[in-house]
Parts: sequence; structure tokens; C-alpha cells
Amino acid sequence: MFSGFVRQRFFPVMFSFLVGFVLLAQATPGYGKDQRIGFIDIQKAVAGTKEWKKEFISFKTRFKKEKEMIAKREGLLKKMIENLNKQSMVLNPELKKKKEESVRKKKREFERYVQDKNEEFSKKEKEITNEILKKMVEVVHKLGKEKNFTVILEKKVGLYFNESADLTAVATQAYNKLK
Repeated sequence: MFSGFVRQRFFPVMFSFLVGFVLLAQATPGYGKDQRIGFIDIQKAVAGTKEWKKEFISFKTRFKKEKEMIAKREGLLKKMIENLNKQSMVLNPELKKKKEESVRKKKREFERYVQDKNEEFSKKEKEITNEILKKMVEVVHKLGKEKNFTVILEKKVGLYFNESADLTAVATQAYNKLK
């Protein structure tokens, strides 16, 4: 999920910026000589923060509890279906039809519940990540200014870069100090 967000939001912007930067550097003689370019794996930087780890552990605990509840409800639903299948031969048609309709209704309710919970957890995960991502972007901006970088790009944009220009760990440490 998170990597999809980064690809959708940051990749096109960063790629366009990189292309513009390269064209500008080629058009202006001597312009590229004093440039400092850094790279950051924003996903790794965010996932490495203490805040994200704390939030993710809490999120994971809630998710696990809900998953257990869903498994119990699913087990009860399966038992209802098995009992109906066992009794179907001896039940009168009218009662059988009512029980089948009841089971179908419970199954639909269960499926909707599972779908709603999946959407809820997916939304919550995005909220947690986006909140920390916004803060991380501020940290990267500050880092860029303090260390006199001309540009800091998402690591996935570059085809090659020197590892000494990787600011992922530095950004994570700076974030943890601020938060």
C-alpha cells in the first residue's frame, strides 16, 4: 500500500524534477559543478522511525484481535451451514427455506462486516503512514537546507547513485530526534 502511494504521488513529481534538473545543468555551463544531490528511500525512512514502529505495533495488535474475532464468526457461520445441511433432509420445506434464508442473510452480513473492516484497517494504515510521511518530508526539507543540498530525490527515481549520497538513515535519525 505504502509503496503504491509513493509511486503515485512522488515518482512522477521527482522524475519530472530530475529531468528538469538535468536539462538545466546541461544548458548552463558550469552550473552542475557546485550541485549536491542526495537520495532517500522515503518508505524505508518512514518505516524506520520510532513513531511509525510504535503506531504499527498498535495497529498490528488491533488488526490481530479483529482477525481472531472474524475467524470465530466465520467458524460459527460454517457450523450453521453444516447443521442446516445435516437437517435439510428431515426439515419440512417451509422451515428449510426460512433457515436457508437466515443463513444467507448471516453470510451476507458477515461478508459485509469483513469488507468494512478491511477498508477500515486499510484506511487507518494509510492515515498513519501519511501523517508520518508529511512530517518526514518536512525533516528532509530541513536536512536539505542544513546540509546545502541542491536537490534530494526519491531513491527509486535514480538509476545509479553513490551510496555516500544516501540520506535515508540520516533522515530517520533526524526525525527521531525531532519527534
